[in-house]
Amino acid sequence: MLFRLFLLFVGLPLVELGLLVELGRWIGLLPTLALVLTTGALGAGLARRQGFKVWLDIQHELRDGRMPVGGMLDGFMILIGGVLLLTPGLITDLLGLSLLLPATRRFYKDRLRRRLERMMQTGQVTMFTLIR
Repeated sequence: MLFRLFLLFVGLPLVELGLLVELGRWIGLLPTLALVLTTGALGAGLARRQGFKVWLDIQHELRDGRMPVGGMLDGFMILIGGVLLLTPGLITDLLGLSLLLPATRRFYKDRLRRRLERMMQTGQVTMFTLIR
């Protein structure tokens, strides 16, 4: 687990920096900076639009008396995707964009659900419910 965190917080930024430097050499400094700023701005707009849609879906499910588990997971993924798009870098931009698009977000949700189910079956994760 420590190694994964090291890769996430040290390895990924180093790779991102290397990619940005190479892109800057290839297309120039100003186009590279414009690309980073544009993806951040577009990502923020897309995150806002997708987040608002999910918020309306959650309200609709609550109004119908259902627990909005899928909507809450969508909202969490949209939040992470927006943060990744605001982080300078090409890899984080691609991952963030994939979390904002409904089709690829559905893919991530399915994988996460299957993983959690496996973890519950093997006893790695235990679920508790509070009863009033």
